[in-house]
Amino acid sequence: MATESVAALPLSKAVLSMEIDPPGNGAVLGNVAPEDWRNALNKVVPAVVVLRTTATRAFDTEAAGASYATGFVVDKSRGILLTNRHVVRPGPIVAEAMFLNREEIPVYPVYRDPVHDFGFLQFDPGAVQFMEYEEIPLAPEAATVGLEIRVVGNDSGEKVSILAGTLARLDRDAPHYKKDGYNDFNTFYMQAASGTKGGSSGSPVIDCKGRAVALNAGSKSASASAFFLPLERVVRALKSLQQTKDESKVGWRPASIPRGTLQMTYVHKGYDETRRLGLKRDTEQTVREASPAGETGMLVVDSVVPGGPAHKQLEPGDVLVRVNGEVVTQFLKLETLLDDNVGKDFELEVERGGLTVNVTLKVQDLHSITPSHFLEVSGGVLHALSYQQARNFRFTCGLVYVAEPGYMLSRAGVPKHAIIKKMAGEEILKLENFIAVYAKLARGARVPLEFQSYADRHRSKSVLVTIDRHEWYAPPLIYTRNDATGLWHSKPAIPCPSISPASPNIPLDAPYDEKTETIEPTSSPVGEAGAADGDVLRASVASKESGGTSPTLQGGEVVGAVALDGQPTEADIGRVEPKRRRVQELVGDDATTITDNASGRVEGGTLSARGTVESTQTVDERGGAHGSSASLAEHVIEPTLVMIEVHIPPSAMLDGVHSQHFFGTGLIVHHSQDLGLVVVDKNTVAISVSDVMLAFAAYPMEIPAEVVFLHPVHNFAIVAYDPSALGPAGAAAVKAAVLLPEPALRRGDSVYLVGLSRSLQATSRKSVVTNPGAALNVGAADCPRYRAMNMEVIELDTDFGHAFSGVLADELGRVQALWGSFSTQVKYGDSSPEDHQFVRGIPVYPVSEVVEKIINGCEGGPPLLMNGLTRSMPLIRILEVELYPTLLSKARSFGLSDKWVQDMY
Repeated sequence: MATESVAALPLSKAVLSMEIDPPGNGAVLGNVAPEDWRNALNKVVPAVVVLRTTATRAFDTEAAGASYATGFVVDKSRGILLTNRHVVRPGPIVAEAMFLNREEIPVYPVYRDPVHDFGFLQFDPGAVQFMEYEEIPLAPEAATVGLEIRVVGNDSGEKVSILAGTLARLDRDAPHYKKDGYNDFNTFYMQAASGTKGGSSGSPVIDCKGRAVALNAGSKSASASAFFLPLERVVRALKSLQQTKDESKVGWRPASIPRGTLQMTYVHKGYDETRRLGLKRDTEQTVREASPAGETGMLVVDSVVPGGPAHKQLEPGDVLVRVNGEVVTQFLKLETLLDDNVGKDFELEVERGGLTVNVTLKVQDLHSITPSHFLEVSGGVLHALSYQQARNFRFTCGLVYVAEPGYMLSRAGVPKHAIIKKMAGEEILKLENFIAVYAKLARGARVPLEFQSYADRHRSKSVLVTIDRHEWYAPPLIYTRNDATGLWHSKPAIPCPSISPASPNIPLDAPYDEKTETIEPTSSPVGEAGAADGDVLRASVASKESGGTSPTLQGGEVVGAVALDGQPTEADIGRVEPKRRRVQELVGDDATTITDNASGRVEGGTLSARGTVESTQTVDERGGAHGSSASLAEHVIEPTLVMIEVHIPPSAMLDGVHSQHFFGTGLIVHHSQDLGLVVVDKNTVAISVSDVMLAFAAYPMEIPAEVVFLHPVHNFAIVAYDPSALGPAGAAAVKAAVLLPEPALRRGDSVYLVGLSRSLQATSRKSVVTNPGAALNVGAADCPRYRAMNMEVIELDTDFGHAFSGVLADELGRVQALWGSFSTQVKYGDSSPEDHQFVRGIPVYPVSEVVEKIINGCEGGPPLLMNGLTRSMPLIRILEVELYPTLLSKARSFGLSDKWVQDMY
């Protein structure tokens, strides 16, 4: 399409000029003298403007973005510009028009056709003070095959470009641009080999008299073909706009331009093709005699929109014979009849496989199925499905359409162009239904949402949507278009000022009783399907039968019923009981504090001194004793691990963050009645402006958390959660890890790497430390962002891959280091740098110091509200310098003394 964005030339270098041949000797080319073209272009060029448009929101067929295009003055006194519909756009835009003398004025949309590729912009004629120009008259009747033309416009961003051509066809099919965007239909187009490109959309196609005979709309990049829109319907719309302007006296009021539709698409087929479709010879003869000379075919039904007037009445392949008793073979005549009969009955006679079929349909108002308002929620745009997209996707007009998913919906996996069918168990048929359901939900609530995609329209998919907990975006707003001013006016979508906050244990009253597919929930929150250990549900959920709830397939076995009252089922408790029992064998009966099973002091699950665990055996899930140290370490560590999922709103992509979605394994370092703390690497939690969700290995629940600490230099962060959100059973199952900061690991020490898979299953491997103090050197990225520095990390003898993270523990399950993920950029040859992840061990000593200060408080530290309590955060002092490793031999050259060399060697 010719609306692709074109790079603007720098104003200081771009030169507006016209290269017109000097007057000749009067030679005539095609009965037109060069002087005629010169005179015509001198009148036309001043009336052509460069349009710079910025779509501020995605809407209908168009995405948000900026582009350059062309327009031209068709009414000087009233201030009306003509351009393409895909330039005016159906949604909100900000537009400026620049005349030949660089005079720039604001312009506003007053009309865009729902189907055909034309629209009008209005401007204040008095705002143009330094330019003399005339309007370009429209002459659609002048277009004939062989007519020599000129296309004047902003072709390829050149501000003024004049392309020559000859009209080759007047009956070309409307060009098809893309399957999920704007396409013109039910009209012929003109074709010429003028080779227009991006930026020339909306250019006038003029003859030697300076009249516009067509409107440039698109081109084919693989050839020099350009496509022009005929102007018959443009002239009709312009006359209506002019009449409305004259009647309004002052300003503008919305123009009433009747447009009718049957919600079906016709194509023009030659008589040879209509005969193959079953057209009878007698009918063909009648049509030929009643049609204008030169008619070569008839209109055939190509597609019918579901739910429209023609649905189940007409079928693809039907050959149109008569409309209201009159033979119709041309798009223009059919459209004229439709526009003149809005709301009236329409009698059609078609031939279907050799049989005559008569149907009576009511002509629908095309503007009634063209959206003029939208809902903006959490950065997303939702509105009624337009006729354009309903035709593309084969859905019913008016359904809730996702023009832009925004943060809330994209976080749940709802794609662009999706159709929302259900939310929180309630059917969504129109935008008002969605707003009503959304208004009843509390902030932070997690509810099922069912949607369909045009790429897989025969299957519904279900995801979990988290109602935006934080005010990353403004409250939901309804924007409505005002065609009198060209502006969009907003109002609150929900009367209350804000959505009330929700407790993490909010129950869901919407059962999964449809044949839908659940995709990518990482674990089961309270009140949802009780998936053991947070396994991903990927199987289809069968329909609920009378008297019971459908079982859910998980990993090839039935895992029990769905809990709908916000409390775990008996099956859920039964699944977590073995984990709770095996951990209690190690740590005692206290649900929130590890008992005094070490020689050091343990407070709230955090080890503050060196200690040793005396117990060496425990009972696993099957009741047997652990015979290997690896099993014991895994057994102790598993209840202390969480899977952390981080989403970053697009509006908060700060500090060079390179992604919006992160996964990683975290370690619980404190778990008491009023506070829980989890440590994780900063490649998972990069900035504090994040939505963090914790899925616990010890209990199948997912709860929110907040970032409370980001180390400025070292690669670790701490997030806090509310233990009460886990409930009594969850709080008892979850444990805090025992940290062993000293003695430090040495080369040759055996450690156990324990981590979590995406299905929240603990995995452990035994390994040997090869380098306990490897100097970390992460190079600077192209875009400034956090990188770990001034750190010494731990290396192992085995490569476990760059995606597996967890902890390094001794044989008794005491954590000695985090096995964290680091981010860097790697450049291969001349290619662009690529993000690369690697994992290394992070000693636990600095982590334990920070955790202890958070728990016990720190004098003079900045206050931070956590779970309703204000705590003093630790102050971190760092050197404003970046250190890098070097050899002692090189350090000597830098001035290192012999004494230091001897001491360090």
